[in-house]
Amino acid sequence: MTVRNALLGAVAAVTAVALTACGQSAPTAASGKIKVVSSTNVWGSVVKAVGGDEVDVTAIISDPSGDPHSYEGKPSDVTAVHDAKLVIFNGGGYDDFFATLLDAQTEDARKIETFVLSGKAAGHDDQGEKHEVNEHVWYDLATVHKVADQAASDLSEIAPDRKATFEANADRFGRKLDELKTELEGKGKDRKVLQTEPVSHYLLDTAGVDDVTPASFSEAVESETDIPAAALADVLGLVGRKEVVALVNNVQTENAATNQVVAKAKEVGVPVVEVTETLPAGATGYLDWMTKQVDALVVALGA
Repeated sequence: MTVRNALLGAVAAVTAVALTACGQSAPTAASGKIKVVSSTNVWGSVVKAVGGDEVDVTAIISDPSGDPHSYEGKPSDVTAVHDAKLVIFNGGGYDDFFATLLDAQTEDARKIETFVLSGKAAGHDDQGEKHEVNEHVWYDLATVHKVADQAASDLSEIAPDRKATFEANADRFGRKLDELKTELEGKGKDRKVLQTEPVSHYLLDTAGVDDVTPASFSEAVESETDIPAAALADVLGLVGRKEVVALVNNVQTENAATNQVVAKAKEVGVPVVEVTETLPAGATGYLDWMTKQVDALVVALGA
């Protein structure tokens, strides 16, 4: 996560409307809905897909200019979490603020920490093979599938009479995720790409591309420090010589160097694939958002 584009904050209200579950609302007692609180609207949208009309989801961060790394909880956030029957957050150092909201009053709430559920914290996959640890697990479709199944299980424990609905929704959602994975899997074989920030690492991993972004460039962007001149020159050279088939750009990140790289890509005709960390304006849910990103990546890869 790096410096945010403040202009994107203007679309926050539209995003909140698009994801109808992610606004502040009354406790569930009156409506009969299950109160859910998520750290970001991404994970909130996954639970909404599973819970449907039976859940009332509040996302603490839905503003594209919000930074989970530096966000500090407010009294209203504490109140929202205390009312929740289920809470969901990323973990892995991404949204540490959320852990500070959990206290004795939230002991009875069911909790989903997606980074832990992903199994990626140890740096190995389910087959024991090593992989790069990256906390942005909402871009790992297999992890999102696990999260949806876990949400169905937790919601069913909270409301056993609605178990069939939750399981059917999770199954339908999971099948769509599997279709996206099939669409993308292996499409980037023998192709090189660059990223302005390693947010969509797992999506590129699924595509099988060779991410040739210099480590010093990525580390500087993530730590919000000056990008070494040599690293920037390397990236601009790779783009300028068209040695990569695409540039994957986190549009919620903006600094002079990344803007320079994006400009160079557009100048020479290297496709720029835009990705985000929260649902953008107009997105109706996780699948709508992720499908558009996967489609754009597949086109850019020329697969």
